[in-house]
Amino acid sequence: MRPDWKKKRAQTEAVTFLGNQESSRSLYAIPGLDYVAHDDIIPYTSVERVPLQHELFDKFLMHNPDKDPPFVAQETLRAWQKKNHPWLELSDVHRETTEGVRVTVIPFYMGSRESQNSAVYWWRYCIRLENLGPQAVQLRERHWRIFSLSGTLETVRGRGVVGQEPLLARHAPAFQYSSHVSLQAPSGHMWGTFRMEREDGYTFDCRIPPFSLESKPDEDAPVAPTAA
Repeated sequence: MRPDWKKKRAQTEAVTFLGNQESSRSLYAIPGLDYVAHDDIIPYTSVERVPLQHELFDKFLMHNPDKDPPFVAQETLRAWQKKNHPWLELSDVHRETTEGVRVTVIPFYMGSRESQNSAVYWWRYCIRLENLGPQAVQLRERHWRIFSLSGTLETVRGRGVVGQEPLLARHAPAFQYSSHVSLQAPSGHMWGTFRMEREDGYTFDCRIPPFSLESKPDEDAPVAPTAA
C-alpha cells in the first residue's frame, strides 16, 4: 500500500443506477464501489487472502496464488460487467486548475425513464477536488449552470457540496463526491464554480470545467449483482 495512502482520502461513495422499471425514477446503489484516481491506489500490494472488505469481493473475485495479482474474475463479475458496461464506461474526463485547486469531472450516462408521457434522461457525475498548494483551502459554496437541449437554463446555488464544506489541507488534500442530474432532453451541458476560502480569509472562485451530458441508446436497464 502507498505510504501516503491516508493523505489521499476521498469520500466513501457508491455507484448508482436507475431502477429496472421503465417508469421508475428510483436509484439503487452499490456502496463502496466507484472510480478513484490511480495515484490513490497504485502501486497496491497485499498478502491477505481478502485484501478489500466489501460484500461483493467473494462474489466478483477468486483467490489464485499463481496469478499476479493473486485474484481472477469470477463469472459473476464478467456477466455483471457485460450487462452494465454502457453505464460504467468512461466517456470524458474534464480537468481544470484555478489558483492551485484542481477540479476533475467525470460524467456517466445512466439511462432514461418515462415521466408524464415524456422522457427524462439521467446522468451521474463524479467530482474530485485537489489542493495542489501549501495553504489549506475550504469549499464554501457551489454555483452550477445547467443547460438542456430543450432550451432551458437552470442556475443552482448552495452551501458546500453533498451537505459538507470539505477542507483541503496537507493531511487530506483531496475530496471526491458524486451527484446526479436529470434533463427532459437527450443532451445538455453543465459548468460552474466553487467558492473557496483560504486560511487567511482570501476567497476565490474555482472554475468547474464545462462538460457535456450526452445520452446513449437504452438497450437494457442495468441490473444489480446477485450471488452466484
